[in-house]
Amino acid sequence: MSICAISDCEAATVGKSKYCAEHRAIARVNFKAKIEADKAERAARYETFGVLTADAHTAGMIAGEAAVPVPMHIKGYEPIADGACGFAWVTVRPGNSSYAIWAKKNAGFNSAYRGGVQLWVHAFDQSLTRKEAFARAFADTLRAADINAYSGSRMD
Repeated sequence: MSICAISDCEAATVGKSKYCAEHRAIARVNFKAKIEADKAERAARYETFGVLTADAHTAGMIAGEAAVPVPMHIKGYEPIADGACGFAWVTVRPGNSSYAIWAKKNAGFNSAYRGGVQLWVHAFDQSLTRKEAFARAFADTLRAADINAYSGSRMD
């Protein structure tokens, strides 16, 4: 028979608990209150993530639309006004951060090959210049909120 882990309590423990029946009930109430407080904190944090991501997307769209691509000239074809073709993305690391977990569930991010999560830029057709501008502005907005984010791109 073991004695309750609370100092000044000489009662016997109950079941596998380290507390007596009275202190076990108090510990359960405290634990449930902690869980509810954590849920409320997480909900508030996730709400700010939603606003932050919307702001980042808006900043990206403004930057992408403001970018002026250099037309691409290919011999024998009409000039391509959107410039070079390519891809751009935003990477957030680490992949187990609170924002990365939220973004994967709610903002269209996917697991990145070399760790973290990535959001590929689908806007602006194939214009590398506009996609890069979007990704840079998106990542800059996240970094301003202390989220480890950066942009990447490659020509097609």
